[in-house]
Amino acid sequence: MKLILIGMPGSGKSTQGNLLSKELNIPYLSTGDIFRTLSKEPTPTGRYIKEIIDKGSLIPDDKTIQIVTEYLSRSDYKDGYILDGFPRTSIQAMNFKDNIDYVLYLSIDDVESLNRLLKRQDKLRQDDTVNTIKKRIEIFHKQTQPVLDFYKPKGLLQIVDGSKSIEGIHQVIIDILKNIHEI
Repeated sequence: MKLILIGMPGSGKSTQGNLLSKELNIPYLSTGDIFRTLSKEPTPTGRYIKEIIDKGSLIPDDKTIQIVTEYLSRSDYKDGYILDGFPRTSIQAMNFKDNIDYVLYLSIDDVESLNRLLKRQDKLRQDDTVNTIKKRIEIFHKQTQPVLDFYKPKGLLQIVDGSKSIEGIHQVIIDILKNIHEI
């Protein structure tokens, strides 16, 4: 099974991704993990990613698509995966050709996102302040919300109320997958 997790910062994507990975026995990975791993490799791609990350810039859509597609072609992912952080833009969604089974959108509102991130002070990025968190939320609405609009008419989008408890959200996801995929 090939799943994509989408949600605002603090929506619980990594928590749910790790829980689903254990339950479904397929790997969970985020594009951040992919880029960090590749940036350590002594290859032209690794050096390119490291340079962009070190500048604090975002990797361009075309390069992101290429890197994620190549990464997912590894044997570890032949039986499926749970992907977090990609596609982040409608261009990435339109040009990603990996036959995704489902897109799970962990839906929370802006206030919940902000509050959750502020409560996780020990896990915050060093540069996270109220203003930077608000900026990340704004970027989600501007860049990632259209990704949902791309997947919805294809029948791939499943919306999950992300304001519930970790266990409650996980159970809803499992129920959805049982109903549509017979896991």
